Amino acid sequence: MTGPRISVVVPTRDRPDRLAVCLAALEDQDATDLEIVVVDDASRDARAVADVVARAPRARLVAGAGRGPAAARNAGVRAARAPVVCFTDDDCEPVPGWARALAARIADGAEAAAGPTRNGRPDSVLAAASQTIASHLAEAGVDPVTQRMRFAPTSNLACRADVCRAVPFDERYPLAAGEDRDWCERLTGAGHALVFVPSALVRHHQVLSPTGFWRQQVRYGRGGYRFHTDARRHDRPGRGGPRLESPGFYTGLLRRGFAAGPRAGLLVGVAQVATAWGMGLEAAGSIIPGRRTGPAA
Repeated sequence: MTGPRISVVVPTRDRPDRLAVCLAALEDQDATDLEIVVVDDASRDARAVADVVARAPRARLVAGAGRGPAAARNAGVRAARAPVVCFTDDDCEPVPGWARALAARIADGAEAAAGPTRNGRPDSVLAAASQTIASHLAEAGVDPVTQRMRFAPTSNLACRADVCRAVPFDERYPLAAGEDRDWCERLTGAGHALVFVPSALVRHHQVLSPTGFWRQQVRYGRGGYRFHTDARRHDRPGRGGPRLESPGFYTGLLRRGFAAGPRAGLLVGVAQVATAWGMGLEAAGSIIPGRRTGPAA
């Protein structure tokens, strides 16, 4: 009996209801040779998570250590049995052909592939603004000829399993902030191709309050500061300090935000303030004795 051709790794923590929707979407994938590896990263109600996973025929559960999504993804990769590993998040809903489209692109020669992630809550301007920022960061750098990318979020990503094991996620990133950018830069820096697959769509169902939105963007700023200042660890000389994107990047980001509506555009601007604040907090914690609160906390 042959094993699965595609393993989907889903880290989760304290969101069994959202996980159930994600697993239902993964069960609907049209790739028949697919397994789902759910890594419970120390949920408070582990039984609720286990019950959700038990109702998904293609899913199995792996216990995480509560060390964050980077460590949880690495645990999922270690447990995966297929030669291609896909990643998505527990608040995401991949469309039926998602896994097959990513795996096909890897079969064509790419070491890694990623598709677009779109807002799954059109009624929420906060979710629309948050997704606009993440999507622009990923898609603004896509080469129109080769479709190569510099960055893709782990909400919608696939990689050869052997490459995943050779280039693991850095577990010194304890939260969902910066660890995906770090991984993508190390992946592409090692000469591996990360390509864009427009048909591999994922819908992202973020539930955000105004406070939650602000905290999310501050967290991204803290993770971004760690990503930039940790550049020396990855043999990238001369890139050890924070750097901004080009002016055109921010112009395009604001344009994309306002295309989603005036309130979304304003929130995209607010998010840049929150991100800068987070970078400042992390910088202060790094250089002032007694102020360190943990990396990207």
